[in-house]
Amino acid sequence: MTVIDIPGSKSVTARALFLAAAAEGTTTLLRPLVSDDTEGFAEGLTALGYAVRREPGAWHIDGRPDGPGADTAEVYCRDGATTARFLPALVAAGRGTYRFDASAQMRGRPLGPLSTALRTLGVDLRHLEKEGHHPLAVHASGVKGGALTLDAGQSSQYLTALLMLGPLTAEGLDITVTDLVSEPYVEITLAMMRAFGADVRQEGRTYRVAPTGYRARTYGIEPDASTASYFFAAAALEPGRSVTVPGLGTGALQGDLAFADVLRRMGAEVEITETGTTVRSTGTLRGLTVNMRDISDTMPTLAALAPFADGPVRIEDVANTRVKECDRLDACAENLRRLGITVRTGHDWIEIHPGTPAGPVEIATHGDHRIVMSFAVTALRTPGITFDDPGCVKKTFPDFHRVFDAFVHTP
Repeated sequence: MTVIDIPGSKSVTARALFLAAAAEGTTTLLRPLVSDDTEGFAEGLTALGYAVRREPGAWHIDGRPDGPGADTAEVYCRDGATTARFLPALVAAGRGTYRFDASAQMRGRPLGPLSTALRTLGVDLRHLEKEGHHPLAVHASGVKGGALTLDAGQSSQYLTALLMLGPLTAEGLDITVTDLVSEPYVEITLAMMRAFGADVRQEGRTYRVAPTGYRARTYGIEPDASTASYFFAAAALEPGRSVTVPGLGTGALQGDLAFADVLRRMGAEVEITETGTTVRSTGTLRGLTVNMRDISDTMPTLAALAPFADGPVRIEDVANTRVKECDRLDACAENLRRLGITVRTGHDWIEIHPGTPAGPVEIATHGDHRIVMSFAVTALRTPGITFDDPGCVKKTFPDFHRVFDAFVHTP
């Protein structure tokens, strides 16, 4: 059995940085993810006038409950969706003028529902080129609060940004959601807000957030469940192999750990304890139909594994994967077809038929870290797979190739 120490969760690290910046006092984050996305978030906070001190294994953030220390700032969000969506909400509670821009990839990703919601709350937010996209400017003067309706069917990050803003408003927020994707990520948000002292309640489709502010604390970041999925899939694929990821067990915040249950349905042995999760191959992978709306970041992992099942694998309700770093549904279909696999797709589904992927093929990554890490699993059984942009894994796991190669070559 191989034990793999997975880097910290990107989702948890990003939320923790927001909450720490907004809290009264100094917060210490233990084992934060160090990657392009999280470093971009931390640099954004620094540009806004927050004190962020980084050392190996721990980041210290001096909170500013009244908002950014800088009256004006320009923030470059890189490729980071959490940076690009969370920081405009954070600065809205302060006072000043703040400009945000992002990479061409991030400029192409939608922001409109969040912008509309912030404007409903009285925030002076202006898109500087294309409506609903970066770049944008926020002329902040605090947020009174109130009630609003939100469509979070494209991204749960819209709701998370507003929820985390709630305790910083003068009167609190009531947010009624008409549609919501990736709901487990919202559960992460709620749990973390409460850990930092917030009072937030859910009543049906309405979230009620009191104007409590936040309190600093020491907060440990759990391993990234989406990243763990590549190692779990590899273990399920290779007969006689098993992998354990410590720190990602029954108490984990991240919904993407449910990917292990998908592997269990396919025939792998899965054990989830308080201290970690273990996946073992049984030598069999069954086809299945699975709704991955709530764990859509692991859709490419399953798609890359699917050809090795004994029947078709159909993944449903994943329309939101079309507005990620790339159109992931089409990217998976394109690359699988180039490998000789029969694939059918629709607006929100993909069906992959059994087959033997054949190389050599260069995987078109579209600059998407999850396409690279997913098809690394396919490459275990397919000689000749290469990637046109292997380095894009820096977004969440800069050391992925070395760690995955070491895992593969461990007896």
